[in-house]
Amino acid sequence: MINPYMAACIQPVVHMCETRNDIKKNLERYKELIDYTVGYYWEYPCKLIAFPEYFLQGVTTPGKGEKKRGAFLDVAIEIPGKEIEELGNKAKEYGIYIAGGGIVERLPDFPEYWFNAGIIVGPKGNVILKYHKWHIPAWLGLGTSPHDVFDRYKELFGGNLKTLFPIADTEIGKLGIFICYDGYTPEVARALAFNGGEVLVHSTAQPCDLIEGTNDVWTVTNRARAHDNMVYILAPNWGRVEYKYYPENFCPGRSQIIDFHGRIIAEAPYPGESVIGAIIDIEALRRTRTMVTWNYWADLRAEVFKEIYENPIYPPNLFIEHPPESLSQKVEGEIQAFEYLYKKGTFTRPSGHVPTVAERIKEAQARGVLKK
Repeated sequence: MINPYMAACIQPVVHMCETRNDIKKNLERYKELIDYTVGYYWEYPCKLIAFPEYFLQGVTTPGKGEKKRGAFLDVAIEIPGKEIEELGNKAKEYGIYIAGGGIVERLPDFPEYWFNAGIIVGPKGNVILKYHKWHIPAWLGLGTSPHDVFDRYKELFGGNLKTLFPIADTEIGKLGIFICYDGYTPEVARALAFNGGEVLVHSTAQPCDLIEGTNDVWTVTNRARAHDNMVYILAPNWGRVEYKYYPENFCPGRSQIIDFHGRIIAEAPYPGESVIGAIIDIEALRRTRTMVTWNYWADLRAEVFKEIYENPIYPPNLFIEHPPESLSQKVEGEIQAFEYLYKKGTFTRPSGHVPTVAERIKEAQARGVLKK
């Protein structure tokens, strides 16, 4: 029997780090916010706290402030390591679980690459789960997906659903994490739910153009992932960023907690530093999953859909020999994906001349927006 408990999203102000030492500034504030969150007058004890993507180090996207690969390695950490140990001490102090994604991690087996890692720290202070972001859009950053080095990665860590999309079976339910762009396809959340996930953290650095006004795909996708998979979703976002190349509200808050019916049960409908919390009732989720009506797993006729995934769309192993040095290199995968989708008939080419991806890359490079 798992009693109801509070889960919280911390929506922080993120300081962009230039050196590993800069991470301390973020960590010191986060430890204070953890104290506040656990000590707040919730009706039920707080057992789970979730942080957004890149909460420790910050990250840059295309533009004048774009970092080269080496700059990310300058702030990369090891997991476990001293920074995660500080979070672990807080988890141990309060007997809670702490989750967060977008940790810029350097792996000993891939010393020249950096990975976007999500972790869950348990109440004993140790890392009980680590996940590497699967869908890293090629136009957005130089982080490495396991898919980019897939043959090597699966030899070292495994390459099936269980190992790539892990779930931690805990005293507060079965927990998992996925990261930002992972939420814009149904497959990652579905894999986590297939592996038993009941509470999923969708750790994000979600920009304003996908949240505000009628283009609020942020809410649409969070609710869809929760509804279709019958899971709780905690979706923490940045509240503000301290970085000279970004507007303060580059990521304008709107952290959310969604229940297993796809209903928003907590939200911070504004930018800035904030904490939101909601009751997680695992037994209610499990009872709902026993029902025949509107049971999306029990009614799933799956076998024919394997045709969609028989062949890769974005090619694997694109950077197995060396890490990417520029965004234009990464977009090469998209170029191959477009050709496959046109050939397959999934996409139909528009009439008249439309600049190809390669032509658009060249034009962006000429404007100085995209590095060669």
